[in-house]
Amino acid sequence: MIEPVTLDCPYCGECFASAVDLSAGSQSYVEDCAVCCRPITVIVETDADGDLTRLATRRDDD
Repeated sequence: MIEPVTLDCPYCGECFASAVDLSAGSQSYVEDCAVCCRPITVIVETDADGDLTRLATRRDDD
């Protein structure tokens, strides 16, 4: 299931629309900021039913 989300860039502070694939379960991946193009690590956590429980972003160099 694809879920629309809003990500906050830890570099430039801007928010942008994106989507996460919840069928993959809890995961982390790198996505470039749609505003400043820097790499952001996106952390997705899901519960046993596959629902989104946590969404976080952090700098790729952290």
